[in-house]
Amino acid sequence: MTDASGAPDRGGAPDRGGPVGVLGGTFDPIHLGHLLLAEQARDALGLRRILFVPAPRPPHKDGATLTSPTRRASMVALAIADHAEYELSRVELDRDGPSYTADTLELLAGDPALGGSRADLVLILSAESFRDLPTWHEPRRILQTARVAVLPRGGHPMPEAGWLGPGLADLAASVTILDAPRLELSGYEIRARVAAGRSIRHLVPRAVEAYISDHSLYRDPGRPVADSLERTLHP
Repeated sequence: MTDASGAPDRGGAPDRGGPVGVLGGTFDPIHLGHLLLAEQARDALGLRRILFVPAPRPPHKDGATLTSPTRRASMVALAIADHAEYELSRVELDRDGPSYTADTLELLAGDPALGGSRADLVLILSAESFRDLPTWHEPRRILQTARVAVLPRGGHPMPEAGWLGPGLADLAASVTILDAPRLELSGYEIRARVAAGRSIRHLVPRAVEAYISDHSLYRDPGRPVADSLERTLHP
């Protein structure tokens, strides 16, 4: 449930007591790689909650055909239903305009339900996404608003915090490099497997697998797809 601003509606007093993780992306579909990133960050950093933030139309995927935001959000909700610390946030789905991470973090940081006037946020990124961070919209504002946790992704080398470059070097202390199991998996691969009639069992949660089947998602072989390097979070 969300309030009028699109922020998660938890009711009652502000929720305090630890940092909040933010994991965004297209989630087309959400898969076990996303859940692995979330859980490893939660465990390593003691996150009390992780917000999964589906993007309606990330700027870096203009021109790609995405599954409808409603269906992608539904798959996220199904995937995290059994995890008390995980929560679907519609903060981007319920507002107009492009989805920039810097703007999303500012909105979440000011959400009283997340702990007051300045919530302690941790942006969860894969190694692949972190390497692109300096090219994102207002990367300095991102690093000033939230800490960044970088986790491995199969097939991509782990960068150092110094990858930020000289323009952001003074904010390198905001970045934490975490070790975790490496899983080489992407939404592109899952969509391609479904289109080819191949199994995706154990690549996505069972409820998501059933949802994809029930709604005949990704079955059109002529459907244009987003780039093969599925980013964990959007610029």
